[in-house]
This record gives sequence, structure tokens and C-alpha cells, in this order.
Amino acid sequence: MKKTTSISIPRRIILGAALTAAGVALSGCGGGAAPAGGGNVELNFVFWGDANRAKVTEEALRVFEKKNPGITVKTEYQDSGPYADKLATRFAGGNPPDVLAMANRSLLEYAQRGTLADLKSMPELNLDKVPATVQSRGEVDGKLYGLATGVTSIGMVVNKTITDQAGVAIPDDKTWSWEDYAKFATEVTQKTGGKVYGAGYDVATETGPILLARQRGEDFYTEDNKLGVSEETIRDWFQYSVDLRKAGGYPPAGFFEQIGGSPAQSYLAKGTVASQIIPINNFRGYNEAVEGDVVLLRIPGETTEKRRGYSADPTMLWSIAAKSKHPKEAAKLLDFLTNDADGAAHTLTQRGVPVNPEVAESITSKLSADDKTFVDMMAAIQEDELAPAYVYPKGASVVADTLKQLATEVEFGRVTPADAAKTFLEKSNAAINK
Repeated sequence: MKKTTSISIPRRIILGAALTAAGVALSGCGGGAAPAGGGNVELNFVFWGDANRAKVTEEALRVFEKKNPGITVKTEYQDSGPYADKLATRFAGGNPPDVLAMANRSLLEYAQRGTLADLKSMPELNLDKVPATVQSRGEVDGKLYGLATGVTSIGMVVNKTITDQAGVAIPDDKTWSWEDYAKFATEVTQKTGGKVYGAGYDVATETGPILLARQRGEDFYTEDNKLGVSEETIRDWFQYSVDLRKAGGYPPAGFFEQIGGSPAQSYLAKGTVASQIIPINNFRGYNEAVEGDVVLLRIPGETTEKRRGYSADPTMLWSIAAKSKHPKEAAKLLDFLTNDADGAAHTLTQRGVPVNPEVAESITSKLSADDKTFVDMMAAIQEDELAPAYVYPKGASVVADTLKQLATEVEFGRVTPADAAKTFLEKSNAAINK
């Protein structure tokens, strides 16, 4: 089995601004920090995240303030659940934050309402080192309304201790197909006597079919903000799990429960599945939570389908409010979050890999072995010619919810994959075209 190998970071890394772990949140939200020092301009910077993210964010911002006397930054952070509602309240009340974290699904709506500034128009923000493929994820009608805070992608984690004990070889992730993965998963289940299922990925999460659509030459979301995935691809995505379950490689209906999304709560950590699809920036958490040797692999099909399915996906986006009273200072802060190695030394890969390759290189020596594995995989992925990915359309949240609902129906056999695919397109197109 080929593990992910160490690859030097300085190459064309189209990766997400990890240094941007600088905090952001909403007025009246949980955890906030008072402005430091006595500057003439105070910026309000809001984001979602936990206390650890807020801590390293504050450390980075003190560096910014030292380099930019006269500017102080007040940060507020919020859990991801209530963040969207509180952000909407701020904008509706005419009191938006200066700099904020923006979800991929929300960018288009805010941009088309005229509430966000065009980042390309701000000379204080240097975008020279940010690859065009990364910038494209925040572009609407030729203007840049969001800049990746950091990028990541999805990958397959496999508990090699379990597969070694079962005598099952892990396929080469540089060349394996979806058929290879199905055979591998089924063999693991058989050779463990059904105590461990070979596959345990989430059928209901949209990142899987988005990648499969790209592999098949389709854009799940198109450049003109429409749904581009075919009914056939959605049908096959559902059918794959049905067939894998029948073969024994995937757990029976009802096996998975809602027990939380952390690595420690995963079925991989429980030892009941041998493989799982994860955001690869979470690799360290899974390796620490699992009792065994966990390896990180590419998703199947990358060399056996029409084209690569991978892209550099923003973990989230930084935006500046169009009504910010301090646009120049806000742009300076965003430039710092994107291009400053000293700030990145504190935030590292909190929000993915830095979009500036030079910044990514600067943090390499400070990373743990597991974080370096994830960063190296992103670097290796970026060496390939990747298909473009576009801004999510309005209605994208409905698309995600529809996929989840139909995945459950297919799981329990109440709807066929073909009917589910037809319903998915009907409901998704209705939401997007509304």
C-alpha cells in the first residue's frame, strides 16, 4: 500500500489560508476579546469556531496590531450552528462586522444583495500569490467577494491495524477505482467475521457526489450558479452504497446513529468500520482518536474516471462588509491573514493550508507529523491539473438537505436510487431557480 508521502510544500499549493485562523464573530455572540492597545481605528472581526481557534486567532492578531500601529481588532467568535442567523441579524440591522467569515453556501446571496465589498478593488490586499482557482471560489460576476480562509479537501482514512490483522491489503490510492474500494471493503467485512465493516463513509454528505460528478466530467454546481450534476450520477452515487451494503462491505440500514461529528465519536474510533471519508485537515484528530495505525489516502477514481475530482475547497471565506467604516484597515487585516508568515506561525492549519504558497512553506517545520501528512497530500493533489469549482448557488442549503433526506429513504429501501435521483434534481433545481 502506498501511504501519502512527504512532499515539499513550496510548490504550486492552491491551499487555504491556515494562518487566517484569526478570530471573527458576532456582536453579542459567545467569547469575545476586548481591543488591545490604544489605536485610532477599531475593527470588528467575526468568525465561527471553538475556544482553541479563538486563542490562536488572538495570538495572530496581536502580531497584526504590532505591525499596524493605530489599528486594533476586536474579535468575537461563535459556534457554527447559530452563526448564520446572528450574521444575518447584524447585516439586517445595518451594523455588519468589518471583516467576517462567510460560508460557501451564503456568499452568493450576500454578494448579490450588495452587502460585501469587492476585494479586487482594494489596493491594500495583495492577491498576487493567491492562485486563480482559489480566487474563483469567491468570485461573482467578475468581482471577488470572498477569499478562502484556508483550503482542504476530502480523503479516505483507513485503520491499517485492522486491515493488517485481517490480512487485507490496502489498494494503491494513486490508482484505485471505486470498484477496487468496494472489493477492499467487502473483503475486510468477510475476513473480520462481520465484526468490522470495511466501509463507513457518509452517503448523505454532498462532498462525495460533488467529487464524483467532477470525476465524470460534470460540474455539480456550474459557473452560472446552476445545478450541473446529472440524474445518472446521483443515481449511481446512491446505487453504489446499496450494492456495497448488499455485498456486506457497508453496514446495514440503521447502523449509523447521530452520535456527534468529532473524530473521537466516529465509528472509525469505535473500531466498527475500517475506513471513512473525512475532511483531510481532520486527519490528526482521527489518528489521535483511533487505537491503531491510521493512514490517509486519496479518494478512489482519481485516475480511472474522465478527470480528477479533487479541487482546492475553502474551509470558509473571508469577506469585508461593503458598509465597513474602515475599508482600508479591513483590507490590511485581510492581507495579513493571507500573506503574513508571522501570523501563520500561530494559526498554522487551523483553517486549512495557507493559500499563499510561501506562507505554507513557512509553517512546515512547525507542523505535527499528522498535520504535515495532510498538508503534503494537498500539495501533491495540486500538482495535478484540476477542474474548476465555482461559487455555490442560492438554494445550496436546500440541495444539501434534500440529499440527506433522500439518502435516508434509499438506505431503508423506501425509495429506489433511480427515483431518489429524479426527486433530487427536481427539488434542487426548484430551490436554485426560485
